[in-house]
Amino acid sequence: MFGATVAIVGCEEKQAAAPEAPPPPAVTVVSLRQQPVTITTELPGRTSAFQTAEVRPQVGGVIRERLFTEGAEVQAGQPLYQIDPAPYQAQLDSAEAALRRNEAAAASAAVTVNRYRPLVRARAVSQQDLDLAEAALRQAQADVASGRAAVETARINLDYTRVTSPIAGRTGRSAVTAGALVTSQQTASLVTITQLDPIYVDVTQSAARVMRLRRDLAEGTLRQDGEGQAVVHLTLEDGTEYPEAGRLQFSEVIVDPGTGSITLRAVFPNPNGQLMPGLFVRARIEEGVTDRALMVPQQAVTRTPRGEATAMVVDAEGTVAARIIKAERAIGTAWLVTEGLSEGDRVIVEGIQRARPGGKVNATETTQQALNERGAAAASASASANAAPAAGR
Repeated sequence: MFGATVAIVGCEEKQAAAPEAPPPPAVTVVSLRQQPVTITTELPGRTSAFQTAEVRPQVGGVIRERLFTEGAEVQAGQPLYQIDPAPYQAQLDSAEAALRRNEAAAASAAVTVNRYRPLVRARAVSQQDLDLAEAALRQAQADVASGRAAVETARINLDYTRVTSPIAGRTGRSAVTAGALVTSQQTASLVTITQLDPIYVDVTQSAARVMRLRRDLAEGTLRQDGEGQAVVHLTLEDGTEYPEAGRLQFSEVIVDPGTGSITLRAVFPNPNGQLMPGLFVRARIEEGVTDRALMVPQQAVTRTPRGEATAMVVDAEGTVAARIIKAERAIGTAWLVTEGLSEGDRVIVEGIQRARPGGKVNATETTQQALNERGAAAASASASANAAPAAGR
């Protein structure tokens, strides 16, 4: 009897000493909401001139004067060089004199024809004489037309002695100086004019990405502005942002068989000449806007050993489930997720290590903005802590 009593007391003590089940781990979650997001792509590119003109002489002669400053801006039609005009002025004077002679001959032939016509009716002059006079008049009139063409040609050649700029832009180095002999058939240019405002930026993008973009636009997944031209922003080589926005103007229609890419061309305003041809830049192209995007904080997305993107979601009862998702691209501090999650899902952003699929958790709601603010504050505190020892040294 005594032994049974001791056994009962011992069992009661063991039951009293049994540990209680631990509470569910605490996690922080964000509820997903669909929102409009601008889809951008960053691509490397190079700047190229909007227009380039190599100025060559159209008549030969000796350069008498250079009429511009190297590296300066010039306007279309502005004189650049003066070729010695004396020979061409003489040709014009000669052509004008020949024209006046032909006009006098034509006037004399017209008088003869007018005199012969009544005499033919009176049978005082033969019909043959009138026919010859009319033929001479037509020849004289043709000589007048030829003389006028010769005068115009001589005047054009005289005008060509003043070499002008075909476009507005900035001049390069002059290849000739005063006293140089130039010819109308020479291959070397006198100077190159480059138009820098606006300026082109050429980038390349994979053909697969361009085809998917066109498909998304056709299906309505993406939409562009009313002009149908994507907005482009530039980052310069030193990391600074170019202040002016450009527009995607042209897309190549042929895929490069070596790289599988397509050339895209954007045009940018360049009023101050900050961009020069040949610069390496990074172009950020706003491809369009998706109105129903699901943005998942980056800290909520992990990768499996096979590289699959996953996220932990918590249901209304606090049960955790793992989802395999498709994280298409990173935008800011979030992933654009196109598969695996839906609006209203609560994804775990803090405490993922303590959560297990099928287990219970104690979820606390937060927002993406609050996460960003905490991250910025932590980064600022870390920078201050790193700066303090440096200041002490």
